[in-house]
Amino acid sequence: MEVRKANKMDMPQVLDLIKELAVFENEPDAVEISVEVLESNGFGKNPLFTCFVAEIENVVVGAALIYYRFSTWKGRTLHLEDLIVKEEHRGKGIGEALYTEVMKFAYNHGLKRVAWDVLDWNTGAIRFYERSGANIMKEWRVVHMDEKGLKAFIEK
Repeated sequence: MEVRKANKMDMPQVLDLIKELAVFENEPDAVEISVEVLESNGFGKNPLFTCFVAEIENVVVGAALIYYRFSTWKGRTLHLEDLIVKEEHRGKGIGEALYTEVMKFAYNHGLKRVAWDVLDWNTGAIRFYERSGANIMKEWRVVHMDEKGLKAFIEK
């Protein structure tokens, strides 16, 4: 297995992983993004994200997608949007290798924090994060306003 920074040609396989994650999270129809959107937003003059992939025999079997955020308390931080490993490759250290690459990236760039979300029923991931030293913030709630909500809010 090799973990490396993704390139534009990896995006079709990364999109397949994103779709697999949506099925795992019981949201199989929620993915609206396309390969073209990933390519145009992840590569070029001002990329919006960085992606690392885990590859076995030229097949992408895992990915970690990250982007910068700004904290009023800490300054520049990193957000781990998704950490995905194909189901048939879970339990082989691939997720840990991707996670380690993300943490090294943050450390090497002098960032003050890495933040991400985890579903409360994903106990395997929660145990892994806790073992790594991450702080699961149980008192915080994730808040989203989707496109339908935005429209309703603005038009009222």
